[in-house]
Amino acid sequence: MFDGPFDAFALIIAIIAFLIAIKASSQATELRRRLNSLEEMLYAQRPVQPPPLMPAQAEATATSTAAEPPPLAPEAETTPPPLVTEEISPPPLEPSTGADAPPPVPEAAPGFEERLGTRWVVWIGGVALALGGFFMVRYSIEAGLLGPGVRVFLGGLFAAALLGAGEWTRRKESISSIAALPIANIPAILTAAGTAVAFATIYAAYALYGFLVPATAFVLLGIVAMGTLAAALLHGPALAGLGVVGAFVTPILVSSGKPDYWALYIYLAVVTAASFGLARIRLWRWLAVTTIAFAVLWIFPGLDTEQVQVAPHAFHAIVGFVLAALLVVCGFMFGPTFEDGEIEPVSSGALGAYLFGAMLVVLSSAHADLALIAFTLLVGGTLFVAWRAPAATGALGAAAAAVFIVFAEWAVRANPDMLVLPGGPMPGVGPVATDSSVTLHLVTAAIFAAGFGVAGFFAQGRSNSAIIPVVWSAAGVATPIAILVALYARIAHLDRSIPFAILAVLVAAAFGAATEALMRREERPGVATSVALFATGTLGALALALTFALEKGWLTIALALMSLGTAWISLQRPIPVLRRLAAIFAAIVTARIAYDPRIVGDAVGTTPIFNWLLWGYGLPAASFWGASIFLRRRADDAPLRVVETAAILFTALLAFTEIRHFATGGDMISPPSLLEFALQVCVTLAMAIGLERLRLRSHSIVHDVGAVVLTAIAGLISVFGLLILENPLLFSSVNVGGLVFNLLLLGYALPAVLMLLLSYAVAGHRRVAYANTIAGGALVFALTYVTLEIRRFYHGPVLLYGGTTSAEQYTYSIGWLAFGVVLLGVGILVNSERARLASAAVIALTILKAFVIDMSTLTGVYRALSFMCLGVVLVAIGWLYQRILFRRQIAPPPAAPQTGS
Repeated sequence: MFDGPFDAFALIIAIIAFLIAIKASSQATELRRRLNSLEEMLYAQRPVQPPPLMPAQAEATATSTAAEPPPLAPEAETTPPPLVTEEISPPPLEPSTGADAPPPVPEAAPGFEERLGTRWVVWIGGVALALGGFFMVRYSIEAGLLGPGVRVFLGGLFAAALLGAGEWTRRKESISSIAALPIANIPAILTAAGTAVAFATIYAAYALYGFLVPATAFVLLGIVAMGTLAAALLHGPALAGLGVVGAFVTPILVSSGKPDYWALYIYLAVVTAASFGLARIRLWRWLAVTTIAFAVLWIFPGLDTEQVQVAPHAFHAIVGFVLAALLVVCGFMFGPTFEDGEIEPVSSGALGAYLFGAMLVVLSSAHADLALIAFTLLVGGTLFVAWRAPAATGALGAAAAAVFIVFAEWAVRANPDMLVLPGGPMPGVGPVATDSSVTLHLVTAAIFAAGFGVAGFFAQGRSNSAIIPVVWSAAGVATPIAILVALYARIAHLDRSIPFAILAVLVAAAFGAATEALMRREERPGVATSVALFATGTLGALALALTFALEKGWLTIALALMSLGTAWISLQRPIPVLRRLAAIFAAIVTARIAYDPRIVGDAVGTTPIFNWLLWGYGLPAASFWGASIFLRRRADDAPLRVVETAAILFTALLAFTEIRHFATGGDMISPPSLLEFALQVCVTLAMAIGLERLRLRSHSIVHDVGAVVLTAIAGLISVFGLLILENPLLFSSVNVGGLVFNLLLLGYALPAVLMLLLSYAVAGHRRVAYANTIAGGALVFALTYVTLEIRRFYHGPVLLYGGTTSAEQYTYSIGWLAFGVVLLGVGILVNSERARLASAAVIALTILKAFVIDMSTLTGVYRALSFMCLGVVLVAIGWLYQRILFRRQIAPPPAAPQTGS
């Protein structure tokens, strides 16, 4: 009896053959349709042959033709020559037609009945043939008619019959050339069914009945697969797909308890060579891609074991790489031809796929020496093939990525026995290798860095395409830097290391020399971008040198200075990427601050102002301001805006962190206080005023937005910090200090003055509502200061506690009224309508207080004095408005008319 695996395998093979045949038949039908259309058009254009002439007529015609003089030159110039249609083989699909010939009628698309009769019937018939053989054998088993040997014999006989029928029908169609009609419909289906039955028969003889030993079954299945691939030369892609699937699935069907990887990979090498050869002969890209995918998948078996057999796995990767380079890569050895200057995906992907496999072997074997050597050979082979065949240039990116992954994984592998030890007079100086694997990695790292860097430099100018040299230069710059970072992480443990800093400086010097050399060359496609990449590598290596040599906050300062230096270099060498690099350095420093705002952790220090915050924020802020000045000399673009944003951000952070350090005595995690809020508001308003003045000259959108943002921050701190949370009259029991020079002066009076100055700075340059809102804030803070100062006079330095007496309440009214009068006087003196309106608002508030609060809380003389003073002031204000501000000129009476004497 047949069991489940045989049925499943049969069904899978049949389905695969069915799906592959669909594509083959569709292509054959389309090709036949186009050929029929071409024949009809050629027949319509064929000229009518005249009857043959008699000998006398032929002689007379020849004589008259010879006697006819040639046409004159002017006539030849005025009369255009007739159109000539050349006869080529094979003829074009769209031949030119005469002027009087009717256009060909487009052929109608095949209908449902045509598709059903010419396509689906054949496809279904092929599948039915294969399944029919399976079911016939199954019935014979269930009925007990045939023994195992007869079943296998009949299965093989049926497979041979189908293969013979496929060959007979192919010859019957009289296909004289493979290139003339590359796809045959019915023969391909019959042959595919025959190969499927042959696969199933051999597998049944091995797996079900034990007639074949594993080695014999393996060989027979391989022969069937290879024969299927060979038959695909005649029968088209249907058999090619079936053959390549069967060939790569055969090792799964025939397995043993102890896998022999050498036998497996030698067999796969033969299959890969045959498949690549077929793909090259017929130019089937899909077959090459399918083969590569299966071959890479066969690298995974055995990699998850503790003892990885490195040699056969490395052999598989190397052989596949070599075969792909010989047969698949366009423009190299026996590969297809390809237009120069373009990157071909299959060529690059083939090399990258086998590099990926070699990388897996290295990682799975814990960086065994043999695996690392094989990986190094494949990376070198990639450089060589890409150098000779530009179509494979895309593999450089895969090679660079694989190299970085290998060294990065080696860097993070937790193996203390393979680490180096620091030596020398200072920590981090002079690493000494303690294991041979470290030495091998250092040697391979030097080979990779030199190979990519040197090749990336000398590849410039070798191609007329811009993308080719750019890819080479990108790989030549990125790979050495990536390797250097990985080695630093592995050997120096991300700690300070002078040797690595020196090595980074040497790399920067090499990149700088390459940059200067390329700038002196003649203009070629891609050279400008390559120069920018090498310049970027120069600055990146210098940044790494600073990283390796400096500690804590000095790295932040160094990277900020790199931004300044990059901006200055961009003036001397107008390379576009330098401007972007200056912005990148600014972004890196900003990210560094986000990671640790204190820059040096707990080692900030307790000295006010002159501590690590001043250097960690002040020097970067100064660097970014200087960089923005350099960058603005050439353009106002995105890099400039990034640097300007960083300059504003670090200036604000410098102010905020220094204020917090000063207000908390160095304890950066203490809760905020009135002093801190007051200083923050004053400094923020001062910076907003400065940006408002600066934006009028620079016309920078960053300065414009920065001024608004700082104003909004100051407003939020003012409202929620000074007026609510830390208001000494509401929630805070803070000691405000002396009678006049106290926190109230700093927290309310000075912000009021700064708000007033800011409102005048934006007047006429921003919306009126914006300026009036800031001026309103100034009025609120000024009135708050007057109120709190009166409270301080009656209650001492702590304002929160104690009741309000009648004298205090009366003083509030007098103080507000006096403040309003002062505002009115200022408005009259400087002719400011805004000041007079503010005075009116304060006096109105005083009137409201008199009638709502004073009338109910004051008694005796205080109530009388309150209203009397209010009345006098109001009358005086009315007199001022009438006599000074809005005084009307009384027109003199008209003069009497004069009469003549």
